[in-house]
Amino acid sequence: MNAPITLSNKALGDLPGNVQQPAYDRSAVTAGIVHFGVGGFHRAHQAMYVDALMNEGEGLDWGIVGVGVLPHDERIVDTLNAQDGLYTLVQKSPDGALEARVIGSIQRMLLAPRDPEAVLNTMTDPAIRIVSLTITEGSYLLNQATGEFDGEHPSIQAELQPGSTPATAFGFIVEALQRRRAAGTAPFTVMSCDNLPGNGDVARKTMTAYARLKDADLADWMLEHVAFPNGMVDRITPVTTPQDIEKTAELGVTDGWPVVCEPFTQWVLEDHFTSGRPAFERVGVQVVDDVVPYELMKLRLLNASHQALCYLGYLAGYRYAHEVCQDELFVEFLGGYMRGEGVPTLPEVPGVDLDAYATTLVERFANPQVRDTLARLCAESSDRIPKWLVPVIRENLDQGRVPERSALVVAAWARYAEGVDEAGESIDIVDHRKDAVMAAAAARGDDPLSFLRDTTLFGDLADRPEFTAAYLRHLDSLHEHGARATTERVVATLRD
Repeated sequence: MNAPITLSNKALGDLPGNVQQPAYDRSAVTAGIVHFGVGGFHRAHQAMYVDALMNEGEGLDWGIVGVGVLPHDERIVDTLNAQDGLYTLVQKSPDGALEARVIGSIQRMLLAPRDPEAVLNTMTDPAIRIVSLTITEGSYLLNQATGEFDGEHPSIQAELQPGSTPATAFGFIVEALQRRRAAGTAPFTVMSCDNLPGNGDVARKTMTAYARLKDADLADWMLEHVAFPNGMVDRITPVTTPQDIEKTAELGVTDGWPVVCEPFTQWVLEDHFTSGRPAFERVGVQVVDDVVPYELMKLRLLNASHQALCYLGYLAGYRYAHEVCQDELFVEFLGGYMRGEGVPTLPEVPGVDLDAYATTLVERFANPQVRDTLARLCAESSDRIPKWLVPVIRENLDQGRVPERSALVVAAWARYAEGVDEAGESIDIVDHRKDAVMAAAAARGDDPLSFLRDTTLFGDLADRPEFTAAYLRHLDSLHEHGARATTERVVATLRD
């Protein structure tokens, strides 16, 4: 076997024939997008779509400049810059087939802490017409209970000090817009690609609230002139492992940080842009007037189902999503949640058969090649459950139905948050509200509803007796009988 080729512009012509490469002249690409948060998902999704468009001979003026704002982003910045922005996207099919493709849409990377002015100079360039984001749900700093922007957060307060340098995506975006306004340069579109309901609306609300703390006139100008399109994004993209790097080398490419993903991908995008956009519809993006039905479908079926399988699966001894979704018990439980509790809360979704969509989801989760860890799905639950599952619970209750399966999922989260599994092994709880969540779970002995009393997560659910009765019944069963027996009982009861 020939030695693998180290990624670079010069080496593109030497790549093996089984690895797809850019079909366009990268030297002709100019920057049109600045992206904050160049993680695996961005590289498997938005950057992939831009690359696909360039492969069609279009959109060469929409190259991406990636920005890292956190110190730990130094690694991805340096890795990609050393590879001229190139990386390998490896698509893993359930039958084990691998499809490798080198993506060339990222022009270069910038590390904000290293050179903040370089970031701002790029963002104020009139050629930049979109600033996009995958900064994770929690980084929008919304209070889960009130829905308002948390202007008291330490990171925000630091940026409000006179003479401070931007250090967050908020700070850079608002400062760049302020400079463009002063220079008479048209504003860019702020395009959130994060996995949260109404992501564009959330970005508008939080960015303008931040701006108002600095300059009320600027905030009003942003509301009038800056577009914040909503979008629904979907592609399972697990964390890259050392084994993935080795497998990429076996395919013929030495890549310091490849990305692996499933074959499925979807992007539904609102057609609302300030200064133009790439012709995304040419490469499979659904450009629509109203994203809401699609995003609700995804959040309440796919995302909530991830939570429905991860805690119960972990407690039952599994460690990967595909293991859970190859177990008939949990497949039946997930199908029951989606069709019995999730779907009844959804509006009509144009062009989508929701029953078929639910079946496809389980098939995707069961892909053994993706090896999506339950630990990843369990992480940052305090950002996920309030947005993905609590609305399902509330709508079912308001319609006179007790969502038994959803109650079990919340109970399973509470049991998981105790930090010890059914074998007595410790669980590493990853959550920015870890201390509060674990303390609430541990207080069950003194107050059985302690976990539900956090109104920032659950609102008034602790005061809804029809829900608390189901929750307490399931939580007691999880402690007494374990996750598998509890799930069996719920499945059997609801089946009958």
